Amino acid sequence: MTFRSSIDDSKWELEASKFTCLLSQVIPSFGNAVFEHEAGESVRFMLKPTETIHFQKGGKLVAEAAPWQPGIVPKYIAAVKAEERTGHIKVEPKHAQNMLAALYKGMMPTFTTDEWYGTSESLRVSVSAVNFQSAYDDYVACTAGLLPVNYRQVARTAILFPSAQWRLSDASRERLDLIALYVKNDDAVKGVYVDGHSDNMGRRLMNRDISKRRAEEVTAYLISLGLEPTMITTRYHGERYPVVENNSRKNRDRNRRVTIRLEKD
Repeated sequence: MTFRSSIDDSKWELEASKFTCLLSQVIPSFGNAVFEHEAGESVRFMLKPTETIHFQKGGKLVAEAAPWQPGIVPKYIAAVKAEERTGHIKVEPKHAQNMLAALYKGMMPTFTTDEWYGTSESLRVSVSAVNFQSAYDDYVACTAGLLPVNYRQVARTAILFPSAQWRLSDASRERLDLIALYVKNDDAVKGVYVDGHSDNMGRRLMNRDISKRRAEEVTAYLISLGLEPTMITTRYHGERYPVVENNSRKNRDRNRRVTIRLEKD
């Protein structure tokens, strides 16, 4: 049993933004094939059947020649298995990249399994390469405009400091640059919480003061990058909230920090 788009029905749809590029194709009577390239991530692929029963016992993914490419040998890509709850097949980035390359060459990534609806009949689901190259050009343009990070990568960040220091390192500035860039591009982010912390070395009041300096240093830098001061809440806690016990040099290094937390609506 084979499912794939006909030459006349094969269409690629692109949803483009600064946060993600979705390149998808409807496979008639079966479901959807979707390439997703999220900001800060590698491209992923997902085959989404309308029913969950397909590929539950696993199958394989190969790149097959299109009907107009006689003599080209199929290329094995990977073994696959559907998620039990959704029936979706997720293809990891390196294999998704192989699928894109095959499509660009006019080949069809094809999923196969030996049992269709529990019968002895095999199942084949092919992603059509018809009209792919023009859609791929638009997809590449979309990926070129993606932000360098996504929300998950910047929503929770810790900036570490050497003992008794509050000045930002070059590496810390680079990290804050990415946070500020994301916030300025995502209108859904309404709040930035900056919290300063210290280890337990020294007097408590001194630790509170240095955690305050660290937090204010981060806040000042974020404002210098163009963030609105009114959206930033700056707090400092001294040694009160360690992430680990202050019982070793390595642990104290982790506790000397400023955390930056983004909040959406």
